[in-house]
Amino acid sequence: MGPTRLAVFDYDGTILSGQSGALFSRYLLSNGLVTKRTALRLFWWGVRYKLHLPFRQDEARELIFRDLGAHGYDYATRVMQDFSHEVLEPRERAAAKAEIRRRADEGCATVLVSATFFEIARLAAERLGIDGVAATRMERDADGAYTGKVEGEVVAGAGKVRAVVAWAEERFGHDWSIAYAYGDHFTDEPLLELADTPYAVCPGTTLSRIAKRRGWQSLNWR
Repeated sequence: MGPTRLAVFDYDGTILSGQSGALFSRYLLSNGLVTKRTALRLFWWGVRYKLHLPFRQDEARELIFRDLGAHGYDYATRVMQDFSHEVLEPRERAAAKAEIRRRADEGCATVLVSATFFEIARLAAERLGIDGVAATRMERDADGAYTGKVEGEVVAGAGKVRAVVAWAEERFGHDWSIAYAYGDHFTDEPLLELADTPYAVCPGTTLSRIAKRRGWQSLNWR
């Protein structure tokens, strides 16, 4: 049969039109679940991210879960479920859904990889018929309550590679390869370069230049 072939899909900006983190922050603010001070700090974090200024990946997640986690685990989970259904589901691209089905029909194991929160990524993968999830987990204490800290590392940049490798090796040992990978941001380069066939999906300026230089195909799923 040969090694298991993976088709790995980034979520934000690739499957999803938009960024789930920014959308979640606005959703929480509009529902009074984060303070205005937290919202301002999240806005400043987003400015630094956009301008490639120094920032800490954990910071935005910790800010959100410091406020949201205070309401308790069950309530926080319901909020993420409502947000996923109301806001994210309508933004998931038809072309992405078709590509996921196409790769699954080829016999690939499909994987969603994302810096977004694991529960949000899990719900998306369930809707989309994706086999596996590699996303950012938030720490919980012995009673199951969120501590407001990231568990492990944020699944971004080279962290996406480590998360996909961990997911695949747990299930297939060393008998697997990345046949296809899809990403939209220049930080997805470490993941894309591992694939037999990488795709830059609706890429930003930096990834467009990288894709052109490396001969990667660009896809317009807008």
